Amino acid sequence: MSLIRWQPFQEIENLQQDMNRLFDRLMTRDGERIGTNFIPAAEMQETSDTIHLKLEIPGMDAKDIDVQVSAEAVSISGERKEETKTEEKGMTRTEFRYGKFQRVIPLPARVENTNVKAEYKNGILQLTLPKAEEEKNKVVKVNIV
Repeated sequence: MSLIRWQPFQEIENLQQDMNRLFDRLMTRDGERIGTNFIPAAEMQETSDTIHLKLEIPGMDAKDIDVQVSAEAVSISGERKEETKTEEKGMTRTEFRYGKFQRVIPLPARVENTNVKAEYKNGILQLTLPKAEEEKNKVVKVNIV
């Protein structure tokens, strides 16, 4: 019986290669994974008076997007229905993508959910969320021991 030298780093590298092959098989040409839901990318900026939230939701109409705002979070949901059609060399290729999505984003401060402004243009949803009055003037006295 011969001894086989164990090479832990080679084992890790083999595992990484197997995982990469698995994820490559799950990817489509557009970079979206098959069998997973669409999750819009988000960007948030906070100023002293407002919170600005941008979401990337391409290929949808504003009427198909549902936005609900509570004092602590924003919920965005909708259903994406996308069809692409290409004609080349006498052949027509049509692809369909359907799917519902929902994303709940917790907010760093309480907002006045009755004064939210929203704009949807070129696939970007922009929300302006004014902070609640008690959040704007929030000063805490610190006792020194």
